[in-house]
Amino acid sequence: MPQAGPMAQSPFLGKRIGITGARGALGAALARCFRSAGAHVVGFTHGSIPPEQADGPHRWVSWNCGDEASLDADLEELDVLVLNHGINPQGGQSPQVINQALEINTLSSWRLMQRFEAISRASPQADPREVWINTSEAEIQPAVSPVYELTKRMLGQLVSIRGAVLDATGREALILRKLVLGPFRSSLNPIGVMGADFVATQVLRQASWGFRLVIVTPNPLTYLLMPLTELGRRAYSRILSRPDP
Repeated sequence: MPQAGPMAQSPFLGKRIGITGARGALGAALARCFRSAGAHVVGFTHGSIPPEQADGPHRWVSWNCGDEASLDADLEELDVLVLNHGINPQGGQSPQVINQALEINTLSSWRLMQRFEAISRASPQADPREVWINTSEAEIQPAVSPVYELTKRMLGQLVSIRGAVLDATGREALILRKLVLGPFRSSLNPIGVMGADFVATQVLRQASWGFRLVIVTPNPLTYLLMPLTELGRRAYSRILSRPDP
């Protein structure tokens, strides 16, 4: 009897995947991995629509931070939304830089999370939708960029709080996965020690195993500290949580 190929066994076969920051090194690598797994990929970008590529997203959507509501129709079509966009201001710490980084790295992802959760609740599926949030290792480790660390830490805490207090209906409709990634090579970090394709492969592998906290880094301390940090945040949020009015 012929054996089923890897594509037929992929948990992402036929899934509709949306990736923000899809023009960056990791976004492009994730698009390649999802396409290889048989998924239909939609790339969300702040820039111009790039030429079609055989291993890139099947479709592109242009958007701007602050205009997340315009994406509702596109979000409704997705099974998985990967929030991967962001900027790294390096040593920039002026009020203007902080405002821009907060808007792009933190608030836009938070608003997209809320919109996707609302869509998931309003239109539940047999398999829950998923949102994957790339907070990066900067959530708990220095990244030689104070503002980047601040914005990623804030996003990570928001995700932890939401995951801790999500009610039963929300948990049935939406799965939250946090991506905590170490330094990989990109235009923002040309000396990263990992390749983007390696990181993307590991992300999909851990997600396919059912991990809600996906960690890919050469730093062994992160594998110890991040789960403990996440556990502490969630316990703290649940203890102090009050029912929604």
